[in-house]
Amino acid sequence: MIQTANYNFIGKLIPLCGLFFTILANACVAQQKSPIPAAYQTTEYLTYLKGKSVGMVVNQTSTIGKTHLVDTLRSHGIKIKTVFAPEHGFRGEADAGASVKSGMDEKTGLPIISLYGANKKPTNEQLQDLDVIIFDIQDVGARFYTYISTMHYVMEACAENDIPLLILDRPNPNGMHVDGPILEMEHQSFVGMHPIPILHGLTVGELAQMINGEKWLKNELQCKLKIIKNKNYKHNDSYSLPIKPSPNLPNDLSIAIYPSLCLFEGTVISVGRGTEKPFQQIGHPTLNDFEHTFTPVSMPGSSVHPPFEDQKCYGIDLGIKDFEEGISLKYLIELYSAFPEKDKYFNNFLTKLAGTESLRHQIEAGFSEEEIKMSWQAGLEEYKEMRAKYLMY
Repeated sequence: MIQTANYNFIGKLIPLCGLFFTILANACVAQQKSPIPAAYQTTEYLTYLKGKSVGMVVNQTSTIGKTHLVDTLRSHGIKIKTVFAPEHGFRGEADAGASVKSGMDEKTGLPIISLYGANKKPTNEQLQDLDVIIFDIQDVGARFYTYISTMHYVMEACAENDIPLLILDRPNPNGMHVDGPILEMEHQSFVGMHPIPILHGLTVGELAQMINGEKWLKNELQCKLKIIKNKNYKHNDSYSLPIKPSPNLPNDLSIAIYPSLCLFEGTVISVGRGTEKPFQQIGHPTLNDFEHTFTPVSMPGSSVHPPFEDQKCYGIDLGIKDFEEGISLKYLIELYSAFPEKDKYFNNFLTKLAGTESLRHQIEAGFSEEEIKMSWQAGLEEYKEMRAKYLMY
């Protein structure tokens, strides 16, 4: 009887073990298929960096797992001389639009040179004695997200000083979309430097190739690029960012909605800065016909003095709405219609963000979202043809 019981037990155990190992194998396969940023692939670039004096354009997203790339490279004996900090700073703690100060990083003792403030482009003196620059920053795929503007100026400075730029590519969480008006170059600014749509559908590595290939650097200079690609990544893949790319983009929803909601920065409407749900809700103190409310407060590290600080705003909670993929104009138009003083709804920043004056004129003239988006199509088709030349994924 004991022997029979043992056989019965083993007979039941074998299928369970098989199921366990099947689940484990499937989990491993799924893990292998997840996008892997280039920074993780140290064997692809460590040898290239050995013996070189290195400058780094990095921020809080420049990690391998939980370890900052700076610390990883230093542990491998790579000589890092300078860190260049973009908007929000090296540790990602500065407010949007706030000047980033140069100085010394307390943790590493490395000199920090700000590229957000008066000095947006490295000077020749700041590049002296550097053999290579590394760019490794997580982008969100929107034209007005300033990390790609910083990359442009770094490419230009590298080209002028004959210094190669090593780009460690990262997936674009909005990389499945190509949408929005094409920037008209008379409206070029730091929140829009290239004739591309708001959602450009490129990784930073692909965009760097486009900047070179289309000769968008000053005097048609060419930057010496070395790009390490992502593994297991295609543009249609979803990608959840492990670290928030800037203080007011705390989660996947805010990152997906940001390309549409950032246009509200060109209006009097609050996008929820100074709340726990930035870029997930919109409102204004005068829109009291709307049920949803929020009150912005000072939040050091994300919004020290947000618009309408300590004032109740009425508007829309986008966390409970179905948001259209790509660029949505639905709420920009809806709140314009509801706003009592229409001549005060927009400000001049909208043209810089949209890259064209047409969007404001179309909304003021009563165009529908469908009509406005149709006006973008010819430019988007032309852009997609150009984009195809630079795709790596």
